[in-house]
Amino acid sequence: MAGERTLEGKVALITGASSGIGAAAGRVFAREGARIVLVARREDRLAELAEELRAGGAEVEYAVADVTRRADTARAVDLAVSRFGRLDCAFNNAGWGTGRTPLHEMDDELYDRIMDVNVRGVWNCLRDEIAAMLKTGGGTIVNNSSVAGLLATPVAAPYVVAKHAVIGLTKAAAAEYAAQGVRVNAVAPGTTRTEVVEEWFAAVPGMEKRLHEATPQPRTAEPAEIAEAAAWLCSSRSSFVTGVAMPVDGGFTMV
Repeated sequence: MAGERTLEGKVALITGASSGIGAAAGRVFAREGARIVLVARREDRLAELAEELRAGGAEVEYAVADVTRRADTARAVDLAVSRFGRLDCAFNNAGWGTGRTPLHEMDDELYDRIMDVNVRGVWNCLRDEIAAMLKTGGGTIVNNSSVAGLLATPVAAPYVVAKHAVIGLTKAAAAEYAAQGVRVNAVAPGTTRTEVVEEWFAAVPGMEKRLHEATPQPRTAEPAEIAEAAAWLCSSRSSFVTGVAMPVDGGFTMV
């Protein structure tokens, strides 16, 4: 129905919520009526966003957490359940990556860090979120992958591997829990105007222009555009959608 808030009364957990797509998701989910637990490592930014959303009438808590630590993800989910009584949806957005290093020059420490945040982080979140959702009859989860999870991009091999793995985890979880009422999907953003991407553009002159030329919609996405897709996948309006990796990329991966 027109004007209906798509997440009214739902309890949502958002990781990587201190900036970029995660912060935008906090605003979109709040607008759509969700009660929210924001999760990230930077408490100052979490507190600032929580204050902003509360001022707009949202019910918001936050948890300072590192998704690579299972105890932290468990604590964040426990906060949602103890404060709001359940967990209905989650946006596993936390991620990290760097490019511009050829594969044969990549050191183990950098590879391990990229895999730990992007893959283990989603793995940790899924286990605790699914366990909570099964207790209350189901829920919806959206994992943040990337167009790098759908195709290869140069000088970013570990990131490509990690984001492909996120889609694999998404499909595995979707297949395993669909009959139990848990839907699991992914978004695959194209170039999005986050702090990290702005730094990349500044470091590589002409990169934004080249990406625009390769994109049918020749521009950089705003974080809220990715958040809108995640909110739709978390809502009942996508009730027969699971196991999907949805490109939100202006046609970049179009075949």
